[in-house]
Amino acid sequence: MTLDTNLTHIASADEWKKILEENENVMICCGRMGPMCIPVYGIMEELEDEYKHVKFADMLFDLPDAAVIRNAPEAKGFMGLPFTMYYKNGKVVKATSSIQSMEQVRAILDEQFGKPQN
Repeated sequence: MTLDTNLTHIASADEWKKILEENENVMICCGRMGPMCIPVYGIMEELEDEYKHVKFADMLFDLPDAAVIRNAPEAKGFMGLPFTMYYKNGKVVKATSSIQSMEQVRAILDEQFGKPQN
């Protein structure tokens, strides 16, 4: 089972690890096809072409292997889906939970990974 998005789908801990190893800047949204998650996937799809130096991916929250995100120390205390993790060189640099706006996501991307180059 995967999420109904146009993002790269991560279906296992091995795929998660590979994406982190192969990409310097990674944003992963871990959630479900619910009202708090769908807007975040949409924002990621919209920003994908603009932020070519960032790998955007999703992961189904209910997958057993999503424990790599669900159980991350940075996600401790998170209540609302989705759990969104931002990685630089394989390390978490920012983590958010619940719905985010385009402005919030863009601010994190710019701060953590740098603004898009034209």
